[in-house]
Amino acid sequence: MGVINLLPDHTANQIAAGEVVQRPSSVVKELLENSVDAKATKITLNIREGGKALIQITDNGSGMSEVDARLCWERHATSKLRAIEDLFSLQTFGFRGEALASLAAVAQVDMKTKRAEDEVGTQIVIEGSQVKMQEVVATPVGTTISVKNLFFNVPARRTFLKSDSVEANHIIEEFLRVALANPHIGFSMTNNDSDVFHVLSGTLKQRIIGLFGEKYKEQILTVNESTQLASIYGFVGKPDFAKRTRGEQFFFVNQRFIKNSYLNHAVVGAYQDLMPTDNFPFYVLFIDLDPSTIDINVHPTKTEIKFRDEKNLYTILKAVVKRTLGQHTITPQFDFEAPSDIQNFNPNFFGKDEIPFPPEIRVDQNFNPFNKDNYTQREPSYREQDNQKNWQQLYTPSENSTASVEKHIIQPSLSNDLQNEDDIQKQFMQFHKRYIVSSIKSGMMLIDQQAAHERILYERYLEEMEKNTGMSQHVLFPIVIQFNAGDMVLFQELMHEFRALGFVLDDFGNNQVVINGLPAEANNNSPQELFEGMLEQYKTYKTDVKITKRESVARSLSKRLSIKYGKTLGNEEMRNMVDELFACTMPYQTADGKIIVRTISLDDLERMF
Repeated sequence: MGVINLLPDHTANQIAAGEVVQRPSSVVKELLENSVDAKATKITLNIREGGKALIQITDNGSGMSEVDARLCWERHATSKLRAIEDLFSLQTFGFRGEALASLAAVAQVDMKTKRAEDEVGTQIVIEGSQVKMQEVVATPVGTTISVKNLFFNVPARRTFLKSDSVEANHIIEEFLRVALANPHIGFSMTNNDSDVFHVLSGTLKQRIIGLFGEKYKEQILTVNESTQLASIYGFVGKPDFAKRTRGEQFFFVNQRFIKNSYLNHAVVGAYQDLMPTDNFPFYVLFIDLDPSTIDINVHPTKTEIKFRDEKNLYTILKAVVKRTLGQHTITPQFDFEAPSDIQNFNPNFFGKDEIPFPPEIRVDQNFNPFNKDNYTQREPSYREQDNQKNWQQLYTPSENSTASVEKHIIQPSLSNDLQNEDDIQKQFMQFHKRYIVSSIKSGMMLIDQQAAHERILYERYLEEMEKNTGMSQHVLFPIVIQFNAGDMVLFQELMHEFRALGFVLDDFGNNQVVINGLPAEANNNSPQELFEGMLEQYKTYKTDVKITKRESVARSLSKRLSIKYGKTLGNEEMRNMVDELFACTMPYQTADGKIIVRTISLDDLERMF
């Protein structure tokens, strides 16, 4: 018997599903694009438990006949490809077939569909590639597909799915991409029977406002430019409204969403010197060009494509965005055609009877510069006095200089005498507004002030979340924060942890949160920027399976609220920080593994000299 065997269709479909159906959002993407290609004018998405329990998409598109309804679930079934050349001039997304066979292999699927010319529709139930039922059914024109219990027969794949909120966030991202690309179609979405989006058909600007909020009406600028290579149109955000979180950057090539770091660099480059480096601008940009000049079959999900002339497209895109920002600048400019200030001079400015006169210049004719009696000794200015003191202090030895000169070199490991708090002297010095310096028996100790405060806050927040003991200070007026839908889902997942830390907040509806109280450390921070930064850092930490949700939140908040380099600390502040640091369970490293404390050995210093 031979070694090589042909795989059965069921197994082959499951393998293919591994490429196409990576998570619930992959299913949403395929089905939404199918509804768009079916020329639907209204599409509804309903999910439960992050798409793991249910993904249901209903449209009023063209529907399918009884034969097509059964055939679309077969492998390699498609409605638009007839020859290999068609792959290089795709104008549509998908239509009931390109990925449905893979989907049916790993889920329980129930489809109802009907064409306008048919009196009745067709219902098909499939589980794990096996058709369980096919019958005639009364249903509206269009198609409804319900995907239940994704990966029910591949438990290993299901265990790798993230929490419900994380998976729902990925689904929202896919929903936004399809909804932005098709403003002429009405979309709605519910998550666990709660409304998330409901937008009517309209213009692209109306769609952006409907998806992201009314405040975007004043924050976006129109982009519209046509060249021989491509047409570029859409909207970019004003630099003042750039956020600390990624996610609101969208590229569409021939109406298809793509990811391209090279083109993203072009857009961000146009904002150079207009916003902080750690902020991210909003943009929804469409690039229309000849389909034969791109290759969209680089990746199974078709989110990565190749351009024939990518460098020129980069240059054009950067110039177009830069020109848009320049045209809409709000900084004052010189108007050389306007009348000058002299022409507009009002002679009655000083009063009705007052006429301005030029100042008189008086000269002492008897002044002799060579006569010492004609001038007195000038007192030095305050700046000159300060500089003189500084120079004198530079050469004046300090009280502890003879002892401290012997103690300056960093050793890689901590000395044992740090374990005894009594060894740490209570006099501290701040070095370059970055390090706290203190003498110990073996030499000198240096502490990174930002890392130390971060560790103190981290352990404090962990304890507060565990015991629900966070202290809060009420704000004078309630603060309302607007989130996008994806961040709102993530925020709701962390609501309990935030309240345990001392945030007094409630869900205000429409992706808004109202804040009535903040922890003491957060009073000097903008709540909008604080939460945006925390969610962005939490997105980074939550991918690490080794840390819990509480640890992720504590890391994110401690990084945001720890004192930064450049802050001047008094001796009492430094003493309290050192005392709190060495009261921590791990005072020598941050939660990220960054070194907090280093010591300087007298022996190493002697070897240097």
